[in-house]
Amino acid sequence: MLRFFLKSISLCFFISYIGCNQTDKNIESNKLKSDLIDTYIKKAKDKKGSIEERKENLEKAYTIYSTLEDNSFKIEKIQEISIEYYSLKDFDSYRDMNEKALKLSTLINDSLNMAQSHFFIGLYYRRSQLDIAFKNFHEAEKIYASLDNQKYNPKDYAFDHGKALIDIARIQQRTKDYNESEATTIKAIKKFEFAENIQHLPLCYTNLGIIAKYLERYDESVEYHQKAIEYAKGTKTEILQTLISLNNIGTVYKSQQKYDKARESYDKALSYTEFLSKNPRRHSLLLDNLAYVNFLSNDTSEIPDLFYKALKIRDSIDDQNGIATNTLHLAEYYQSINKDSIARIYAEQSRDLSLELQKNEELLKVYQILSEVSDSDEGLRYANSYIKLNDSLIKQERLFRDKFARIKFQTDEIVEANQQISRENEILIIAILGLTALFLLGYIIFRQQQSNKELLFAQTQQESNEEIYRLFINQQIKLEEGRQLEQQRMSEELHDGVLGRLFGVRLSLDGINQRANDEFTDSRNKYIEELKAIEKEIRLISHDLGAETLPSDVAYIDAVENLIKDLCEVHKLEFEFNNDEDIDWEEIDDQKKVNFFRILQESMQNIFKHAHADSIKINFDYVEDKINLTILDDGIGFRENKVKKGIGLKNITSRVSQMSGVVKFLSEVNSGTTVSVSVPV
Repeated sequence: MLRFFLKSISLCFFISYIGCNQTDKNIESNKLKSDLIDTYIKKAKDKKGSIEERKENLEKAYTIYSTLEDNSFKIEKIQEISIEYYSLKDFDSYRDMNEKALKLSTLINDSLNMAQSHFFIGLYYRRSQLDIAFKNFHEAEKIYASLDNQKYNPKDYAFDHGKALIDIARIQQRTKDYNESEATTIKAIKKFEFAENIQHLPLCYTNLGIIAKYLERYDESVEYHQKAIEYAKGTKTEILQTLISLNNIGTVYKSQQKYDKARESYDKALSYTEFLSKNPRRHSLLLDNLAYVNFLSNDTSEIPDLFYKALKIRDSIDDQNGIATNTLHLAEYYQSINKDSIARIYAEQSRDLSLELQKNEELLKVYQILSEVSDSDEGLRYANSYIKLNDSLIKQERLFRDKFARIKFQTDEIVEANQQISRENEILIIAILGLTALFLLGYIIFRQQQSNKELLFAQTQQESNEEIYRLFINQQIKLEEGRQLEQQRMSEELHDGVLGRLFGVRLSLDGINQRANDEFTDSRNKYIEELKAIEKEIRLISHDLGAETLPSDVAYIDAVENLIKDLCEVHKLEFEFNNDEDIDWEEIDDQKKVNFFRILQESMQNIFKHAHADSIKINFDYVEDKINLTILDDGIGFRENKVKKGIGLKNITSRVSQMSGVVKFLSEVNSGTTVSVSVPV
């Protein structure tokens, strides 16, 4: 009994020791991979490199990322890679990275990274598809709101929660859902204040200021924009935020028809000459707004010169959005002084750009002006276009609000359903645990009555099992040693015996050629070359027999490429090899890898023996959870009715069947041969 206990304790310590060593190795490996990924990301951030070079570094970082274990660390790394793709304006790659991050975080049930991935995907769609952007921001917000505060510290994710909320609020503001946008923005402010991070507070107060203006709460609007300036002081964006807020304040005063105050706000913003000289887009916006206020206030002293000055800057930087607004203002100005022909030219220019850019508010005003400066028939058509567009915009805004409401409702329903399922699961688990406890109690009582007999039997059985296992292991070791010795013997026999004799014969023939100069020299040279080829082939066979399995110290795909390269060099063939990076060979079953390796060997031997080819092309592709191996040669081909007769082809078919795959042999005489293998992962 005591001896059995001591053995058990020793075994536990041994397993723990191995486990610790393995853990240490995994930690070292992950640290090395993490450092490599960070190095490539750092190179991708270096603006001295070209765009292509920076993207290549991100691709290298992603290649290493794919070898990491599925955990939160892996998700954080792919999100870092995605952010750099975003900075390089490769938005599709940015989206793909974050969709993979979302899939992985869902798989391992990592709530924080699920929310973060939804947020990043929302950023991708924010410029083009507001409904999809809103859905992802809302998913992120709901996850943050439902996190268990006992598992996570609320302060750790409050800032990210606030970012999701302010993006939701901005979409609501764009679709004119002002009340909801205001409520959501206030929630975002509370989150940022709780996180003690004011980075996005200027953005929040800017949004509140815009909403207050549309709701005609003008004094509040000005106060919000002034708060945005205050919160931006001392930050990197202080001047930019000041100019944005001064421009917005001027717009508020313009809406109140307080043109002097609006002009004062625009002039104050235009006094930042050094900053504006490096930001022509902002400069032209302020000039155009100042000119428009002067126009509305009938101060024509600098009109239309200010309009043209702004338009010239916008033309120089190809600011299409700005040009659409600028030409609309010029059309309004020339209409006001009864120069309808000029007004019509600028209105048509603004119309074309607004249609292209989908600037519907500008387009409404353009249609209104064109309906007034055109002749009666054409003016009527523009009036009808105005009515049709206005109705469409009202309908679109209503549809957006309805769609967002459905998204929120469906998400809330799902959350409620999940909570109900969780409650039911808790009750079920408690019931199961109670029944299990009763069963275990009865079982323990029953077992206690027979403990002495069972312990004695268990000890005897354990000793017997250990002896049987020891004998079994010894037998396996001997069989393996015998197999390896036989392989080694055959390899040495071929290499040292047959190969040595062939080498001796070839040297003898070489010696005869050097001494003789008769009509049989050419024939002997031919046989010498044939002997060289036989030597190389025997050497390859010898090496193949001597290799116990695929090399463990070389990556699988490197071993495959070395095989192709060595065989093609021996047989003087050109080759092209491509491997799909989506295939994670470390996760593929070893037996499948061996089968692929042998199929490749068999196919290449068939090509060398029968095809008379000049080049080979080999591809590994990953499509719909299947690995596809394609081997093409430009040889003489064969008739397909002979496919089933070859032993090599039967071997390939057998190996593919073992992997539950499909193989096809496609060939025509004098048109080469294609071997296509498709195996499910």
